[in-house]
Amino acid sequence: MKKKSNYGLIDLVKVMKALRDPDNGCPWDLEQTFETILPYTIEEAYEVADAIDSGCMDNLKEELGDLLFQSIYHAQMACEKGLFNIDDVINDVTNKMITRHPHVFEGVKADSANDVDKIWEARKSKEGKHPNKSALDGVTKALPSLLRAQKLQKNAAKVGFEWDNATHVLDKLEEEIQEMREAIANNDLENQEEELGDIIFLLANYARMLGINSEEAVRKCNTKFERRFRGVEQDIKSQGLEIYNATLEQMEDSWNKQKEKE
Repeated sequence: MKKKSNYGLIDLVKVMKALRDPDNGCPWDLEQTFETILPYTIEEAYEVADAIDSGCMDNLKEELGDLLFQSIYHAQMACEKGLFNIDDVINDVTNKMITRHPHVFEGVKADSANDVDKIWEARKSKEGKHPNKSALDGVTKALPSLLRAQKLQKNAAKVGFEWDNATHVLDKLEEEIQEMREAIANNDLENQEEELGDIIFLLANYARMLGINSEEAVRKCNTKFERRFRGVEQDIKSQGLEIYNATLEQMEDSWNKQKEKE
């Protein structure tokens, strides 16, 4: 394949085919399967999220390319098995987006995001490709736990399994915290784990009812903690100390300085 100044999607597909060529391909790529590539696919999705958080568009461009390559990788392996190819993938998703957006392509009226959500679910239901036996069917098990918790509760809410308002979740949270205190008092580690799970699950539901993505909220909190703690390390170092030699009081004082800076 000759080098060019500008490549398109077809070129990337050709690169993937070359990497998987049984005679002249890459030994590493030839050994891969759907299962072995899956962790890289998940990792690339998170790297896209990191790039968006950082606000670096050059980094985002690169990470989106890596994520796109993952789709082409899986499609190529499927093609080799005679299942489908990248054109089938593009055709299906294009058709799905057109079908599920009649308010854009068919003149159906939608005045709000809530209207769009209802239209999407109605069209999805009509497709009948994956008939659900439960309201919870279709919530992917491989999702991060917080995100899956919200999706499970969202699906349950659609059939009426929902508190009247978000404040009722806080009432339930106080009850769960009391149960956690009892588990701690009983020194019951297994029960503590269970109660902690209940608390986190409730908080995810509370976030959903407020319209907050709990996974995103925690991810942003992680970023904030990392930023502030690195600031603490630098501050302690500027005092001629190493972080492991600093007292908790010194670190807390530095932490408060980082908060004030923000």
